[in-house]
Amino acid sequence: MSTKKPVVLVVMDGVGFSKSGIGDAVSEANTPTLDMLLKEYPHTSLKAHGDAVGLPSDDDMGNSEVGHNALGCGQIYSQGAKLVNESIESGKMFGSDTWKSLVSNVMENKSVMHFIGLLSDGNVHSNISHLKIMIKRAKEEGVSKVRCHILLDGRDVPATSGMAYIEDLENCLASLNDESFDGRIASGGGRMKITMDRYQADWNMVKLGWDTHVKGEGRMFATAAEAYTVLREETGAIDQDLPPFVIGENGVPAGKICDNDSVILFNFRGDRAIELSMAFDEPDFDKFDKGGYDPKVMYAGMLQYDGDLNLPKNYLVNPPEITNTLSEVLVKNGLSSYAVSETQKYGHVTYFWNGNKSEKFSEELETWNEIPSDRVSFDQRPWMKSAEVTDDMIAAIRSQKYDFIRCNYPNGDMVGHTGNMDATIIGVESVDLGLARLIKVCEEYNCTLLVTADHGNADEMLEKNKKGEIAVRTAHSLNRVPFIIWDKETRHEIIDAGSAKYGLANVAPTVAKLLGIEAPECWEDPMI
Repeated sequence: MSTKKPVVLVVMDGVGFSKSGIGDAVSEANTPTLDMLLKEYPHTSLKAHGDAVGLPSDDDMGNSEVGHNALGCGQIYSQGAKLVNESIESGKMFGSDTWKSLVSNVMENKSVMHFIGLLSDGNVHSNISHLKIMIKRAKEEGVSKVRCHILLDGRDVPATSGMAYIEDLENCLASLNDESFDGRIASGGGRMKITMDRYQADWNMVKLGWDTHVKGEGRMFATAAEAYTVLREETGAIDQDLPPFVIGENGVPAGKICDNDSVILFNFRGDRAIELSMAFDEPDFDKFDKGGYDPKVMYAGMLQYDGDLNLPKNYLVNPPEITNTLSEVLVKNGLSSYAVSETQKYGHVTYFWNGNKSEKFSEELETWNEIPSDRVSFDQRPWMKSAEVTDDMIAAIRSQKYDFIRCNYPNGDMVGHTGNMDATIIGVESVDLGLARLIKVCEEYNCTLLVTADHGNADEMLEKNKKGEIAVRTAHSLNRVPFIIWDKETRHEIIDAGSAKYGLANVAPTVAKLLGIEAPECWEDPMI
């Protein structure tokens, strides 16, 4: 143990400071503990989007992955869309061995190049511009047949904006199609219904994706526009929840994936790309029954989604090499740490926190605990596992084994994504109850408590659409997030607390200073 008092960090996922006041579930919620902390203890706000987390511009909303990267490493790395943009602009992507092999595989076998991914410009999981650039490049290099398997978003972009992206892609394909090139949309569905599961929470989603994209099985429509219109009318569901669909005619799918085809998953964010990659890459895959259909293809991801698992084996853009993380620094100083969340954000306090690494830096000094999430829509149980996470945190504090203890409460983000305002208010209130319990134990065991968030979401549940009408918002916000220091003995003054100079990457240096250890020179400045 350190000679300094333990530091406890709480990440209230998706809880920011609203600027608009529209649909602010955080302010609407009854949060006496958070209100007290903001009134009585040192605090500031942190930038959690755009260049503060390595994204291309301040129009790009932050997300839990890049947010926890920044929180856990004290530095800012080029991420996601920015990383891919740089690779495309420099020509590195199309000069890579992977791209060359994907193209040559199709050319030699007179086969098809398939693209699977989220059809969106949300810049969180993907960007439609990357897809269009790759399709155009494929044609230039002699590829004659392309099929697109689209996941509809409605989460990182407006909830029912899918038709605009379908039309954009269809226009792109129409401009390219001629006697030498045939490009079409082949299948699709809502991102929360098929394909894009994460943390192995619901493999049936991935199986539905396999049946839809790979086998070409499912309800068939003549066009993606028809599928979108009919399914929206029939179900009333927003884009992310639309059922799967297949494009074809006379019972023949337009884009079944076959032996010797090339397949690119064009999402750049890893968490919801790993499971489909496992299904394509692992020879002994057994997470679901493929129904005897397992075509031998060349598969690649936009990025390598898990470096430790080497998944996927082929990828187009090298990920950022994140070094000098807080966990590494703690281990070098012989300090112990503890991390816990429920399944939905477990990877964020472990894998992403440690710089996109699945393995610990020290089995002896790092302890991780996952609490299984409920497999229901989170607006049905908006409290999620906040009580269990709090119980676990309290046990870790009382054990007196750890110098640094961290957790993530997913409620503000995961319930916020449902678009259900009333449920999100309950989710925020559940987190506040957890904070109240933690403060009592931190007081008893003389810990310093830090409270922050990785990005906004619950703070902006409504927005004005292009017509000036109020509409449900399910995406992250561009709002700043809180950073609070609670300590019963010492009032840690935050330097320039009202200056808006700080971002998420300033948290790790602050933790290091509280623990009395030296931060690497490459880190941002501490806030105290």
